[in-house]
Amino acid sequence: MPVSVSVQTVHPRKLAAVRREVAPGEVGSAWGPAVGKVWNFIRSQPGLWTDGHNIFLYHHPAQPGAPVLCDFGVEVTRRFETAGEVYATETPGGEAAVAVHRGPYDRMNEAYNAIDRWMAANRRESAGHSWEVYGDPTPDPARTETTVVHLLKQEPAGTVQKTRRAMPPHDRSLPADDTSASARHSSHAQ
Repeated sequence: MPVSVSVQTVHPRKLAAVRREVAPGEVGSAWGPAVGKVWNFIRSQPGLWTDGHNIFLYHHPAQPGAPVLCDFGVEVTRRFETAGEVYATETPGGEAAVAVHRGPYDRMNEAYNAIDRWMAANRRESAGHSWEVYGDPTPDPARTETTVVHLLKQEPAGTVQKTRRAMPPHDRSLPADDTSASARHSSHAQ
């Protein structure tokens, strides 16, 4: 089934996160320990988390193939003081290309490829940030939803925009089907 891409105005979402510099294709080995630290911190902070979801924020490098700065985070209700490696950050706001991936994580490149095609066809350029909002785990991986959000560069009116690939940091395994309340994820990108 083809992945559709929509343009949405997204608003910043507060995160508790641990940042890692990750080589392309190595997110699968980096996300688990980082998100584990975030959840340990959140559990010690009453009211910081109500129903937020895992969100992985990628800061794209200027050079293809260079390491990616990744904020492995969980959506929270408020800002807070940094504790160890866990710090408060947020997703950027602005105009974004958004695609919902339905299915196993190892096929999430389909959403990134759809965004790449949309950006090329619409002569839009990346603003250098993308993120994934993980939907609630399901017993059937084919029904799992992950929303991929790619911030678009804003160009002055009348300017021809160049395209830059969405640069998915994939080739990884992603969140296990942990159905505990503390591992809930969201499928909404706004």
